[in-house]
Amino acid sequence: MTPQELRQKLDENRAVVLDALAKAKTAEELAQLKNSLVGKTSAISELRSVVGDMEKEQRPEAGQILNEAYEDVSGLYDNRLKELIAEQNLNQQKDEVQDLSAVISATKSFSQSIKAGRLHPITQMQWRLEDVFCAMGYTVVEGPEVESEWNNFGALNFPLGHPARDMYDTFYVDHGEPQSTLLRTHTSPVQVRTMLSQPPPIYVVAPGRCYRQDTADSTHMPVFHQIEGLVVDKGIQFGDLAGTIDKFIKAIFGNEFKTRLRPSYFPFTEPSAEFDIFVPETETNNKNAGKWIEMGGCGMVHPNVFEACGINPSEYTGFAFGFGIDRLAMMEFGIDDLREFWNGDIRFLRQF
Repeated sequence: MTPQELRQKLDENRAVVLDALAKAKTAEELAQLKNSLVGKTSAISELRSVVGDMEKEQRPEAGQILNEAYEDVSGLYDNRLKELIAEQNLNQQKDEVQDLSAVISATKSFSQSIKAGRLHPITQMQWRLEDVFCAMGYTVVEGPEVESEWNNFGALNFPLGHPARDMYDTFYVDHGEPQSTLLRTHTSPVQVRTMLSQPPPIYVVAPGRCYRQDTADSTHMPVFHQIEGLVVDKGIQFGDLAGTIDKFIKAIFGNEFKTRLRPSYFPFTEPSAEFDIFVPETETNNKNAGKWIEMGGCGMVHPNVFEACGINPSEYTGFAFGFGIDRLAMMEFGIDDLREFWNGDIRFLRQF
């Protein structure tokens, strides 16, 4: 195939993409098409394999053509997604219009009509987790939600252009150099700040709000809550990590719950694992009873992360783990739709 033939193929693919974008009527429908339009199974990704078969002098031109086509299709996808989200938000606002002229019944006094507020269920779960970890000897630390690219990615062994960055759909902030400032995609930057500000031993947990460009559905939101733990000390081993996870799961749910680790990959840990919990069959009110449920990621801190934070990896080892507070709250309170936590319906919130 020549560069000219490649361009023709990409032009044909662009027409197919435009047709698919036009047919998608909701953000959810469009999100399901992302992988086939701009992801690993897209025509552009498949055409990348033909570049290696071209003549050596043709490859630079072909590579440039592919990159331009990818940027074009990605832009078309992002613009269509923004349009659909804006339409859905407008429709939702129309559906949720409330009568603000309602008044307190005259048959009751003001003090009788107003009821005391209470903590949001996600806040309740976060405070409960903090109590458990504090009882295990950890300190709660916090950090800013607007972060530098280096704290969020660079110090965590994500070099520029690293494919692992694609796992995080990032909101960049218009501040400083382009893509130098962002809304944090996880609370790991707090771990970086902690290692830079104090010497080991370190035993901390970092709860907080995070941001990613996710389409809102029953299990995902563009704003979510995480809690991450970090241990740095002499002689820390993988078994310490497994024991810590098992201990806090039992402290939260009960001794009948089991944990397991599965091999995985994260740039900032090596080895890395996903950890699951087993919901016992005795939990009859839990729809996941008798099943293994994925909870989060963990692993031994990568030596490159220690070196970036000024800690000698030959002297110290450590582990890190993280999981979603929102998902844990859904399990604890038996909630099927994550969006319920965000709609502000007082009838829902009063249950907790």
